[in-house]
Amino acid sequence: MSGSISRRRALATGGAALGAAVLAPSLTGAAGAAAAPRRGPREETRTLDELYRDAVAEGGKLVIYAGGDVTTQADGVRAGFRAQFPEIDLTVVIDYSKFHDVRIDNQLATNTLIPDLVQLQTLQDFTRWKSEGRLLPYKPAGFSKIHPAFKDEDGAWVAIMVVAFSYMYNTALVGDHAPKTPYEAVDPRWKGQIASTYPHDDDAALYLYSLYARTYGWDWIARLAAQGVQSNRGSHTARLALNSGQKAVGLGGSGSLIAPATDLVRWSVADGHPFMSWGQRAAILAGAKHPTAAKLYLNWQLSVARQQAAANGWSVRTDVTPAGGLRPIWEYSNGNLDGFPKFMADRAAVERWKQTFALYFGEVKGDPSPGWLGLHPDR
Repeated sequence: MSGSISRRRALATGGAALGAAVLAPSLTGAAGAAAAPRRGPREETRTLDELYRDAVAEGGKLVIYAGGDVTTQADGVRAGFRAQFPEIDLTVVIDYSKFHDVRIDNQLATNTLIPDLVQLQTLQDFTRWKSEGRLLPYKPAGFSKIHPAFKDEDGAWVAIMVVAFSYMYNTALVGDHAPKTPYEAVDPRWKGQIASTYPHDDDAALYLYSLYARTYGWDWIARLAAQGVQSNRGSHTARLALNSGQKAVGLGGSGSLIAPATDLVRWSVADGHPFMSWGQRAAILAGAKHPTAAKLYLNWQLSVARQQAAANGWSVRTDVTPAGGLRPIWEYSNGNLDGFPKFMADRAAVERWKQTFALYFGEVKGDPSPGWLGLHPDR
């Protein structure tokens, strides 16, 4: 079946990329010279080697609570950081962001804080924690080169990576019928052949599905539900189902447009059709036991070398050219970069979306993919 829709309709809810924030000038001196007031701390001037030395002197430990689906997703970060800074005892605890954030709130309320740094998908928490004085303002080296959409101007938080969700397919199973757009997921040929993250269990997948509903209409959502979608907990599960050959088409997962053409699973973005993107925010907690090690980590993650090596080719920095001929993520209007933070901030609307999709796809079933980690995980 044809997946074509009007470009005007497809972009009806696409978010325009955020532009640079404009600060009103203040008048200083007798001549009334205009000068923009400096917000927050100064940008870091220490090198990675100097920060490393200071972090070792501080105690040589770092605990991070990071949003994710399974602990192995942090293996690359663990290996890369430890290879460069072997004297730092790094712990990265992976769990769903919606569990980590309330876990941190409870630890703060009971004076039992474990992590030094948090990096989560729940963008609204960073705004709240800043207002509550829970975050340590800090501007890593290169802060001025980070796109305005990816940083708090006072240094309360900064995004360390770009993440995007769209649709994907198993190249071997779809053959000559590869879906050119996510709209084509309702083609009868894909009945029983679709895997997805539960949209009402993961807020990023929820936002993506909300874009589909706004762009294609609720009739399309009903037709998708009638396809017998296999839904699971964890945004990694659709790719797993496609890699194993269980399903042909996947929805609600991350990927890369620059992945090798030989990859079995092709992650795709269609011109004129919605996908969603955001910056995974990170912040040092004001009560961190190892703030210098946390600063070292942020500087390492935001270094030009690390940003150039991003798996999906996109960087949060304006001075890093995306790989593979991609445009910067903020130039994709159908990527809805500015829409996700607004969506996450309206928790009442989020709950309405969740319950509505539960009516279409059924209640969430199964244990969370990272397991149940309790109140104070530290390994």
